[in-house]
Amino acid sequence: MKPGSRPLEDLLRTLAPQVLGVLARRHGQFDACEDAVQEALLEASLSWPRDGIPDNPHGWLMTVAGRRLVDQWRSESARRRREETFALESTALQSGGTVSMPGEPVGEHREYDGGVSPDADDTLTLLYLCCHPALSPPSQLALTLRAVGGLTTAEIASAFLVPEATMAQRISRAKGSITRAGARFEPPAPDEVMARTAVVQQVLYLIFNEGYAASSGRSLQRSDLTGEAIRLARLLLDVIPATSLARGETTGLLALMLLTDARRSARTLPDGGLVPLAEQDRALWDTAQIREGVGLLTSTLGKAPVGPYQLQAAIAAIHDEAATAGDTDWPQILALYDVLERIAPSPVVTLNRAVAVAMVKGPLAGLAVLGTVEADPQLTRSHRLDAVRAHLLELSGDTTAAREAYLRAASSTASLPERRYLAARAARLS
Repeated sequence: MKPGSRPLEDLLRTLAPQVLGVLARRHGQFDACEDAVQEALLEASLSWPRDGIPDNPHGWLMTVAGRRLVDQWRSESARRRREETFALESTALQSGGTVSMPGEPVGEHREYDGGVSPDADDTLTLLYLCCHPALSPPSQLALTLRAVGGLTTAEIASAFLVPEATMAQRISRAKGSITRAGARFEPPAPDEVMARTAVVQQVLYLIFNEGYAASSGRSLQRSDLTGEAIRLARLLLDVIPATSLARGETTGLLALMLLTDARRSARTLPDGGLVPLAEQDRALWDTAQIREGVGLLTSTLGKAPVGPYQLQAAIAAIHDEAATAGDTDWPQILALYDVLERIAPSPVVTLNRAVAVAMVKGPLAGLAVLGTVEADPQLTRSHRLDAVRAHLLELSGDTTAAREAYLRAASSTASLPERRYLAARAARLS
């Protein structure tokens, strides 16, 4: 298998939680195992492009991560022996006696022999471990995105709209808390599953969003992340009892992912350029995913308490079922956003609702809604506020202000396709 036959980053992201799951199940030291896996991933990213991807990349990572884990243990053991020796020598000097050196324990390490099947999927157990109740919700999200989603610290910081250094500290503290809590790598009890499900849902939603609209880099989309989020959402739905109140929102989350991901092929041009929703070739949309998403949504609406994922899925379904952009039922979308803003208010919901208001009541009404969140610190760190403002200003006919807003948005996004698209919109208004 040669590098380039499959993007190396995608392969490593797929294998990382599998390898971590095996190590954590064998040894139970999540913090140390996660560090060892990260070191193995770094070594793979350096050596595989040069030497070629091994025939058994999972086994290769298992072997290297296992060695790093043993190295950590030996280093820690040596540190403890030095401390013990110093303490014994100090005691001996005070008493006038002598001291014997402690014997060095030798840890056994073997090459990965496949004793645990590489195909065994511990990802869901790992997911719940990262959502341990000893962690705060932000730490649960960050650690899961790192250990299960395979996102870098910078990507996670962008998803949370916080500085990268802050996120690095949060992840480090979260791993330490997992260790101190004595968490075991095993499926949680049913009552714990229910308690952690809301956080797990949010984590999967963030992983999907990072894949659907990458916060940085040369590609607009990362199908590895969207595919993994959908896979994990299916697993989550499988383990939630049919009678559970959480099942409705989990079904809504999976429906939302499918209905949104169905547009993937139409969102970019052959050169990677961004295509906005209104200009997409709807013949390229995945009709099978749309049918599945609508079916899931239909199966849960009216049968379970309505939550934000079901409402967002309903909005996505209205977009997907419109034959053309002009056929979109914007009044219905606005009504759904009104409900969503009542039950789960957030600056991002208001940002999206502003567009729906503009499509129903005119761009000036949408800009008025936008003005209610323009000082929100979360949005001021993102390019999306200026991007939406530019779009509404353009619809209102204020091309000068729209061009300035497009340029501000272009300068503040780390996504190259989005930057090119926003700059092109600004140039068109020159």
